[in-house]
Amino acid sequence: MTIKIGDKLPQAQFRVMTGEGPQVKTTDDVFKGKKVALFAVPGAYTGTCHKMHLPSIFLNAYALKDKGIDTIGIVSVNDAFVMNAWKRDTDQRDEAVFLADGNAEFTKAIGMELDASGAGLGIRSKRYSMLVEDGVVTKLNLEAAPGKVEVSGGDTLLGQL
Repeated sequence: MTIKIGDKLPQAQFRVMTGEGPQVKTTDDVFKGKKVALFAVPGAYTGTCHKMHLPSIFLNAYALKDKGIDTIGIVSVNDAFVMNAWKRDTDQRDEAVFLADGNAEFTKAIGMELDASGAGLGIRSKRYSMLVEDGVVTKLNLEAAPGKVEVSGGDTLLGQL
């Protein structure tokens, strides 16, 4: 079942890189008591994700935070090492938390998995953005096609705040 507005996020775990290596962060760690702008991408360093989606987030990061966003999260079905390298290469002002969902645990739990096996990519996440307030989805913008950033970018979510 796909998550929808008004649903509470299910319990799941992410990996986040720290100075001591990958650390587990639960959905409660990331979302409880916070207003979070969450952006999901099919894959780190992939063309649309790297060249279109992430720039739309970082161009709007200050404005998102000015509108009350506590955390900007970027989730992908990649491991913590890849997500850490991607953060290093894209997040110059340390504005986002890069959440590795390497086993697609979170992605599957919310019904947002995308089977990209035909392209040799395995199970990935659909492209979307959501506003999550204290663990509850209040806005959800799902792209019709994984290669597009028409409704899931930072500018769209900013306009909804």
